Amino acid sequence: MTPDRTDIKTGIVGLGNIGQYHAERLVELGVPLVGGMDVATEARSRFARRYDVDVYEDHHELYDSVDAIIITTPNKYHEQYAVDAFERDLHVLLEKPLAHSLESATRIASAAAESDGHSMVGFNNRFANTVRIVRNRIERGELGEVTHVEANYVRRRGIPGRGSWFTRRQIAGGGALIDLGVHAIDLALFLLGYPAVTEVTGVTRGDFGSSEEYAYLEMWGEDAGPSGFDVDDSASAFVRCTDDRTISLEVAWATNRPATHEFVIQGTKSAARFDLLEGDLTVHSASSLGPDHLEDTAIETRQNDTHADEQQAFFDRINRGDVDDSSVQQALTVQRVIDAVYRSSEDGHTITVDE
Repeated sequence: MTPDRTDIKTGIVGLGNIGQYHAERLVELGVPLVGGMDVATEARSRFARRYDVDVYEDHHELYDSVDAIIITTPNKYHEQYAVDAFERDLHVLLEKPLAHSLESATRIASAAAESDGHSMVGFNNRFANTVRIVRNRIERGELGEVTHVEANYVRRRGIPGRGSWFTRRQIAGGGALIDLGVHAIDLALFLLGYPAVTEVTGVTRGDFGSSEEYAYLEMWGEDAGPSGFDVDDSASAFVRCTDDRTISLEVAWATNRPATHEFVIQGTKSAARFDLLEGDLTVHSASSLGPDHLEDTAIETRQNDTHADEQQAFFDRINRGDVDDSSVQQALTVQRVIDAVYRSSEDGHTITVDE
């Protein structure tokens, strides 16, 4: 008998803010949250008090009592917890990115492919209602052939606390590109139908986080100053895929320009423009029916909780019994693009991407 989600005992590895957010969604979905694991004593104590569940310092103990696991640790530690879970044939929802490096991501993907557990990588923006509408119109052919995506995920001032794991290359694997760019790259490839990537050229910059004179209004977490920052705070890139489909990418934690989360999907019949965070969506087209004219159609929809819908999709996949590692394989493609952008910036030339 296929399990109902209320029968799937689930645990969380990494009990910080993201882990707690996932825990809240589990409670709302009615999924049994049976425990959590974290190396930090304070995080374990806080989680145990809030959710009245067992907490562990060793993930193997947690894995003994669960059917599914959600991993929300810093990027460097994804491999350890994910590979061990896959080897036990547990179901795994792994927060993005796949890992802190391409080599680590490749090992995770290999373990997922050999496991009988279901897997999903946390690209929650795919589940935004606005994105669903655009994807549906693409699938119905209303945009024609989609040829290019402009992907922007730009903050004016939004560097995480310098000295946190987000700003340390050894743990995060990078800065704004691997934090924000991973979402933008996935979403662009997702709307293009995940074509094979052939070439990548890009430049990463660290103009603001390394400065003593970084002016900002607010910052997430404690700030250790420039000494706690050794990653990029912005990146520009161009991605070429098969059949001449392309992506232009602009991501930043900090810039001297207005923030933007605009995506533009160019098709041969029409184009779609939307704001990833605000949900504003407009479809642009032209017609020769009657006098030649241009059309701009605004579409309004409800905002939705993308993490809740992502979890719902994860448990639905388990319920259906379809062991499908495409999410992990697509996340590996994103990791290859990120790795290529960093190499292109360092080497000063275009990188050929081998799938």
